[in-house]
Amino acid sequence: MPFAAAPDSPDPDSDPDSGSHSCSDVDPGAGSDVRPGAGAHRVQGAGPGRDPGSGPAGEAAGGAGAVKGWAAVAAVSLGIFGLITSELLPVGLLTPVGAALGVSDGTAGLMVTVPGLVAGFCAPLVTVGAARIDRRHVLCLFIALMAVANLVAAVAPSFAVVLAARLLVGISVGGFWAVAGGLAVRLVPARHVGRATAVIFGGVPTASVLGVPAGTLLGEFGGWRTAFAAVGALGVVTLAALLLLLPALPPTRPVALAELPALLRRNRGVRAGVIVTFLLVTGQFAAYTFVTPVLRDISGVAPGSVSTLLLGYGVAGVAGNFLAGSRDPRRTLLAVSATLVVVLTLIALLPGAAAGTALLLVWGLVYGGVSVSLQSWMIKAAPQASEAASSLMVAMFNFAIAAGALTGGLVVDGVSVAAAPLAGAALMLLAALTVAAACRYPAAPVTEVPDHRPGGQVEPARERPGSASSADR
Repeated sequence: MPFAAAPDSPDPDSDPDSGSHSCSDVDPGAGSDVRPGAGAHRVQGAGPGRDPGSGPAGEAAGGAGAVKGWAAVAAVSLGIFGLITSELLPVGLLTPVGAALGVSDGTAGLMVTVPGLVAGFCAPLVTVGAARIDRRHVLCLFIALMAVANLVAAVAPSFAVVLAARLLVGISVGGFWAVAGGLAVRLVPARHVGRATAVIFGGVPTASVLGVPAGTLLGEFGGWRTAFAAVGALGVVTLAALLLLLPALPPTRPVALAELPALLRRNRGVRAGVIVTFLLVTGQFAAYTFVTPVLRDISGVAPGSVSTLLLGYGVAGVAGNFLAGSRDPRRTLLAVSATLVVVLTLIALLPGAAAGTALLLVWGLVYGGVSVSLQSWMIKAAPQASEAASSLMVAMFNFAIAAGALTGGLVVDGVSVAAAPLAGAALMLLAALTVAAACRYPAAPVTEVPDHRPGGQVEPARERPGSASSADR
């Protein structure tokens, strides 16, 4: 069953000095928090050898119910697609926006930095502040806010107004992603959670495939204001899809603000996941925010070909997302970070359009698995507090986008364009070392993932004798 721990897995927090383990030895539930009274849940009637999606609860989720569940997953994925497209849209428009509004490329990079910072602050605050509100209403509110923000940016008379609109984009990204990241367990049967999570986060690389290149193309032919207006229209379409396809999703358990730092203190898996998120994503966006000048100035790619190459990057990213969706997240992230050290170093040093194109495609394929792997890491590390754990990851992910864009802007303005991917490579190396260190520790035991789908009958699973509760930590 998904996320089930090996019966004899020791608790890392009960033995901080445990020996080394390879990634393949790490249980997927690494660092999970098993608390008395809030432990894993078991679907009634799911005895040994039975799939929890079978029996009355599974049959209720079958047929038309299953179709509705996957339709809702698709709507949430469309929301992620629209939000990430909105957040990253300036990547392909830095030069035209800067030229039109009289700012440098480094200053124009604030269009990526500002929403990243705001999203980072908003993710945990939304998890706490909207804890008692139906998740369907929360998602619709933030998509509507994204649509308004982009329409405002499309008619902005100055760069200051654009930045104000980007602040609203940051609020919508942080709020939506924090809630949406853990919804797969409520929309599909437990055996399909991994696949549904990959579909939801397929919106991230698909935004690179369609969103950012399409925005860049619109910017080239219709002007950057047209690109922002198109994303605003996409937000309106997404809002309609969510209203039509998403079922009522009442909150499962209110989250107190104090629980978030407590989760970081208690749970080694969550703590390591947050650190890896910061290093990986900061490194990515230190380089990727300035991918257009890198391709133009180092690889010698013609300006008119950049949007086509970004399309190839995104196609490779979609493939990477689904390749990583069913794999062990720690081993995947170790391979991703180690590979990107090499790729980012080479793209900064090797001239030539052919080399730049090949490296960009490898970059897209490898990085495409990051979002789904980080989300899987957090869900498996804290299956009983998945929304809280997701909000911490989303907060750090977006802080890291801002930190990466800021780092890239500083080194581009202060050193050279080539310094951006080199800075990214250095951070990827630190990420690889951190994941390798996390792989040394075995996982805390987790019996089964809870079934949060509407109508699912659940009962608390008994803690395994000898397992450590949070009180022991």
